[in-house]
Amino acid sequence: MIDEATARERVVSTADRLFYAHGVQAVGMDTVRAESGVSLKRIYALFPSKDDLVLAVLRHRTNQWNTGIAGAVADAVTPRDKVLAIFDFLAAWFREDSFRGCAFINVFGELGGGSNRVAEAVRAQKASFQCRVAELVRAAGGPGYLAPQLVLLAEGAQTTAAISQDPDTAAHARAAAETLIRCALGDSENAPTV
Repeated sequence: MIDEATARERVVSTADRLFYAHGVQAVGMDTVRAESGVSLKRIYALFPSKDDLVLAVLRHRTNQWNTGIAGAVADAVTPRDKVLAIFDFLAAWFREDSFRGCAFINVFGELGGGSNRVAEAVRAQKASFQCRVAELVRAAGGPGYLAPQLVLLAEGAQTTAAISQDPDTAAHARAAAETLIRCALGDSENAPTV
């Protein structure tokens, strides 16, 4: 018998993969059981409701997102490049075979109107991302209005790339971000080029 932490991780990663590929409502708990190899009784002991499992998947996705953004930002050199690294992260993600858009937007579209807990979790993740972008913009010496504009570009790029199946959407969003940054901060020797 597997320990609780392993069972929880197996169920969450399986549900994440299935929900992301097929949608939350299309995937029953019995499918999660069959794919994860964890009994239904144990799944319900770990996650008393499907909403509880969805929330665990969203926490898992939040950790993946934060780790991905942090890694991209860490590899960038200048403060402006750190802001633009968000779009480089998106570019790599959009090229993954499994890319189906933003899991948070997808889940909100499916369940947000019927589950306050899911809606709050999605809003919290989006607010956290906005705060992270605002920190990067401040570090680059940018004005407060720039961060929400860049967040809109990143969020819009995710949706557009998913619908159009065009991974180059990230490059277009990055070019628009470079223009916004230049307009807000002015041209300098450190300004990114298109």
